[in-house]
Amino acid sequence: MFESFAARSGSAGGGPDELRGWKERLTSDPYRSYLYSYPHKTAYSELEPKRSLSELWRDEPAESFFLYMHIPFCGARCGFCNLFTLPDKRADVHETYVDALHRQAVQWSRFVGHKPFARFAIGGGTPTLLEPRLLERLFDIAENVMGLNPQQASISVETSPETVTAERLRILKQRQVDRVSMGIQSFVESEAAAVYRPQGPAEAERALELLKRERFPILNVDLIYGLPGQTVDSWLYSLDRALQYAPEELFIYPLYTRDHTIVKPEDVLSGGEDIRMACYGAAREKLLAEGYIQYSMRRFAKPEADSDKTVLSYGCQEEGMVGLGCGARSYTRSVHYASRYGVSRRATASIIADYVAAERYDTADYGFVLSEAEQKRRYILKAVLHREGLDLGAYENRFGSRTLDDHPELEQLLRAGLAVLEHNVFRLTDDGVAYSDAIGDWFISPEVRKRMEGYELV
Repeated sequence: MFESFAARSGSAGGGPDELRGWKERLTSDPYRSYLYSYPHKTAYSELEPKRSLSELWRDEPAESFFLYMHIPFCGARCGFCNLFTLPDKRADVHETYVDALHRQAVQWSRFVGHKPFARFAIGGGTPTLLEPRLLERLFDIAENVMGLNPQQASISVETSPETVTAERLRILKQRQVDRVSMGIQSFVESEAAAVYRPQGPAEAERALELLKRERFPILNVDLIYGLPGQTVDSWLYSLDRALQYAPEELFIYPLYTRDHTIVKPEDVLSGGEDIRMACYGAAREKLLAEGYIQYSMRRFAKPEADSDKTVLSYGCQEEGMVGLGCGARSYTRSVHYASRYGVSRRATASIIADYVAAERYDTADYGFVLSEAEQKRRYILKAVLHREGLDLGAYENRFGSRTLDDHPELEQLLRAGLAVLEHNVFRLTDDGVAYSDAIGDWFISPEVRKRMEGYELV
């Protein structure tokens, strides 16, 4: 499942033929894995000994923190989804879960209350599946228990078309939410049905009209390319439909197929051909022409897409992440931790039941301890996979060593034309950004790779 490109290809060597062969092998398989965090969650394991959260957070060097709440419920599981989420619409189940999240917040507030929150996000799952009164409770917990000041933090909430109502949006507006993100994936009914997406185009447009009426600073729309039966033309049709609502931000995702999902690898092929790279190129060209700026392989945003507030700064390396709720991950500089991870209904339900039944949440017992070498690798990946790139001076100030001395293999990206070094900033070229997922996979360390390959997903 997780066989690395590096293991299959070796190094680029010194000659032009070796370099050409290395690049061809890298770019021949552009969708190895989506590395949205490092180390990957499948590298986590039991922490021995357990870590006291009091000690773990006491010396965390981040100047501000990111508060995240995970709501692991949705109306239905989409065919491509391997997130930690459970299809369950029962209000009493949701309320019991929010009660547990409140208990956890009360305990954790003692450990992380010494620094302000610069960001707050509620994700899942589908947070807006909760009844309005429970949605209100999440903000009460953030402000009254965790100490969030909504006037100095950027606030983001995920939603889905079928859960968008005027009442819920009023709550988000009153709570000073800056960004609402809605997954639509496709405006073509047959494509949505092929991945068991519950809403049709009319439902998506109804939700978009309500969202535009509320004038949130940032409306984000998620779309997926490479869906079963999709063509480049039908993909651009969906993109055009989304652009009619002038979202401040769009995330475009290649379809991935994973263990325990309904959609299988062969479903990605449209008439025997993988059209994902063609879809990416066509979408990128259109979005740039429409005035969007590309910030990563997936994220495009208008220049004015920003909060109306003066928010606290927060580092792009995403440390100081305080994750409340079952399925949420927390990041300190040296330890990442979370609850167990599952995808199947039985495993997810069992993990949630354990979380809800718990009385104490004051230790980290499952995660990954980052050596300095892994901290360096994470720092590089989190910067390079975004268009602002890696400031080599900032790296040296932080770690006391030079990036290319620590990782000379990065020069392969320069020699292959996939990266450039300008004004002491190492960044991917346009071609490099297109192959971000392959590059991220290539840069995973052997230790993390071994743990990922040994992970048994349930």
